[in-house]
Amino acid sequence: MAMLAISASAFTACSDDNDTPDTPVTPPGGGEEITANDTVYGTWEAGSTITVSGHHLTVPEGQSLTIEEGVTVVFDDNGVGASHTPIEFIVDGSLYCKGTAENPVRLTVAEDQRTTANAFRGLWGGIVATEKCPEMLIDHTIIEYTGGMVSQDSPSGLKGIYTPGDDYDPQITTNNVNGRYVITNSTLRYGASDAIYLMGGEATIHNNTFYANGSTGGEAINVKAGCRVDAAFNLIYSPNTNGLKLASSGQNDETGRHQAMIRAYNNTIVNAGWRRDGVKGGCIYVEKQALASVFNNLLVNCKFKAMTPDWGNPGLDDGAEGAALECVIDYNYYTAGTAESTLPQDVADGTTNAYLSLTAPNDDVYPDAIDLHSIFSTSAGDPDTDPQFVNFPYMTNPLTDYVLDSSWDFHVAATSPVLQGAYTGNDANMMPFFGTDGLSVGGKTYTTPAPANYFGAFGTR
Repeated sequence: MAMLAISASAFTACSDDNDTPDTPVTPPGGGEEITANDTVYGTWEAGSTITVSGHHLTVPEGQSLTIEEGVTVVFDDNGVGASHTPIEFIVDGSLYCKGTAENPVRLTVAEDQRTTANAFRGLWGGIVATEKCPEMLIDHTIIEYTGGMVSQDSPSGLKGIYTPGDDYDPQITTNNVNGRYVITNSTLRYGASDAIYLMGGEATIHNNTFYANGSTGGEAINVKAGCRVDAAFNLIYSPNTNGLKLASSGQNDETGRHQAMIRAYNNTIVNAGWRRDGVKGGCIYVEKQALASVFNNLLVNCKFKAMTPDWGNPGLDDGAEGAALECVIDYNYYTAGTAESTLPQDVADGTTNAYLSLTAPNDDVYPDAIDLHSIFSTSAGDPDTDPQFVNFPYMTNPLTDYVLDSSWDFHVAATSPVLQGAYTGNDANMMPFFGTDGLSVGGKTYTTPAPANYFGAFGTR
């Protein structure tokens, strides 16, 4: 396969099989369409349409790819070969997605495949930032229809990141403990697996929208060992299991894969956990000695309270399941409407509405250590804990719904009770890791917004 070279100011694509460049091609722009295979670097100019039909798209180590505003990247949903292996976007170098509110970058599939019926089919494999990727920016970017099954010939399987036959690609994966990642102002939707799966690096994840994440399992934000992360002011609607799953799985201090450390605050999480088959929870889950400060979150019609599989176990080995003793899981707001689940497991467990699920006995809920100052509805549809959203059918929104209506507005009225009782202190362990010095990516410093003195991501208009 020959190398396709485009001017450095635009786009360069080359094959791993041939190092000899062909004649330069006119840079894409104004919505023109090209087909890209294998190795890419340089810049994809604003307004371009990039069609990807190769086995994978790779930003090589030591190179970078900048995707400008309004670029649409269309991944062939048919996959590759007889096995239809989903196409993966492998990032060994650096990736900068620089959309705007008016003209976001979009990583997607063909327009006729962008349907609700395809929400969880995993039509392509997502972005995989490997252990070589030093930094990545995802700003004003839409990532959708991902979660392809990892096959024997999938790049992420061949690299040992995921297990062929068992794993599904998340929308975004990171795997460099020394990497720097900024994910902001973006929408991650319609994925068969997790939206974000962090296995390494420093990251600020703020002001994003997540919905329809996970088919038979999966979280919106899943953090493992080797990470230091701020997750704040995100709207998370109907993740299959949890909005936040925070674990120090894979911790190995000798290799630099240190204890997972997370500051998660002022997120609005709605309908988490109801689509999960079985009795596993939905909301916020802290396990395997993750060190987390989780506060000022607004949990709306979620299934179960914040949970840990154990509390009071100080060990840090792989056998230690519980949250680190220094964790703070408190000052959260749990509100329950009147919507009912008719799923058999919910009927059998007596958790048919959010209030019943919050009050159900649960071996993974520790009221003596967690949510001591948090606020809870006292009944299904408790009027005193109604958030008073500007526009969201809080009482009746179906618990298993996963399509976010663009007309909904999760800001609250000036009389909303979520404006009172939040954490307002300045303890060091409650402040964002990247709130002062920020996180430098692509020559620019990004800071995480400071905690707000209300519950949830929005407050009043």
